Amino acid sequence: MGERKGQNKYYPPDFDPKKHGNLNRYHGTHALRERARKLDKGIVIIRFEMPYNIWCNGCNAHIAMSVRYNAEKKKVGMYYSTPIYEFRMKCHLCDQYFEIRTDPANSDYVIMAGAKRKEQRWDMEENEQIVTEDKNDIKRLNLDPMFSLEHETIDKGKAAVLVPTLKELEEAKNDWKDDYALNSMLRKELRDEKKLIQEIKNNDKKFLDKWNINIDLVRENQEDVKIASLFKFNTIEKPEQNKSEKRKSIESESIFDNFPKKIADVSSEQGNMKNNSIQSLRHQLQKSSKNEKILNDGFKFGTSTKYDKLTNFGIVVKKSDKISPVSLEPSKINNSASFLVSNDYGNSSDDEIKD
Repeated sequence: MGERKGQNKYYPPDFDPKKHGNLNRYHGTHALRERARKLDKGIVIIRFEMPYNIWCNGCNAHIAMSVRYNAEKKKVGMYYSTPIYEFRMKCHLCDQYFEIRTDPANSDYVIMAGAKRKEQRWDMEENEQIVTEDKNDIKRLNLDPMFSLEHETIDKGKAAVLVPTLKELEEAKNDWKDDYALNSMLRKELRDEKKLIQEIKNNDKKFLDKWNINIDLVRENQEDVKIASLFKFNTIEKPEQNKSEKRKSIESESIFDNFPKKIADVSSEQGNMKNNSIQSLRHQLQKSSKNEKILNDGFKFGTSTKYDKLTNFGIVVKKSDKISPVSLEPSKINNSASFLVSNDYGNSSDDEIKD
């Protein structure tokens, strides 16, 4: 800042370049201003960026990598021709000071006091990074021909392993070499895709407007198409269409084709029902234990005010004006049973004649 201010600025009349040299010396200031306040002790103030994650020993706070501090920088030693620097800074959360020193031998930073490092180191070979050669190996490569030959053999083996990968990288590079053609092809595919999407949107809009619905339609799926093809639905017909078809079928039929057949079927069914009822009653009369008593004693029916009731079979004898009261003998029980059934259902002979 001071050096910049000394350029193209006002020079007082008593300024002597031979005596003062520059404006900073004339004003008794340093070019670094406040950063050089401890310059007599060999300390300069710099902005130091944290090289890795650490924990402060004073407040146990986590300090992330790349956090910057105002640090006091000073030279504390030499590693061969490389100087070793030490940085002292104050934690921004407490009064703890921590010191960090450079390590040129391992290309790293070492915490000397006030903090501890968060261990996140890895092997460069396992991480597939370029491994830097050790200084001792570099010396041996320059001085020992046998070691240099062994190292060259190892390097050739590594190169042979990496040849397929290099070929893949070259092929990928050649594929993307003509960027104009690739860009044209990509834009053409995008235009076709946009047209297809717009066509689908138009079809969906027509469908929604036709049925007057307001829903979001999903994209068509081939599995849904296969499942839908397995279902069969009846066609929707309007009432007027059904009515007209029924009328046509009735008009096309003849009125004399099925009419006698239907009457004959009904009469035959009624006759079968009556015959089955008579046979079941006869069978019950023959097997009943009470039937023997009735056959031996006989029973009467006719013009009595109260109807005689055969409670065992649920038969009620009807009163009839056509038939005179008679007594039945056991030998005539079969005819009487038929007569009882005919009276219960009505005059069966008359019905058969009518049919």
